[in-house]
Amino acid sequence: MYGMRYNPVAEIEREQDLFENVTEEEIILLWQSFKANGLSADDAWHAIVTGIALDMAFARSKSSSQVEH
Repeated sequence: MYGMRYNPVAEIEREQDLFENVTEEEIILLWQSFKANGLSADDAWHAIVTGIALDMAFARSKSSSQVEH
């Protein structure tokens, strides 16, 4: 491990893979965390759904721009 160099591109790819495979349990834990920090159940759910929608929208625009180039 000492001879390996830090690769920021590989790190970003690993992080993206983690977000692409979100489980139902992780979504529920996030929802509970939002509620524990003062959001109502509905507001917590809306925050999660908005985040998912934004992720999907930007994923589509990113893949479209990659195809165009």
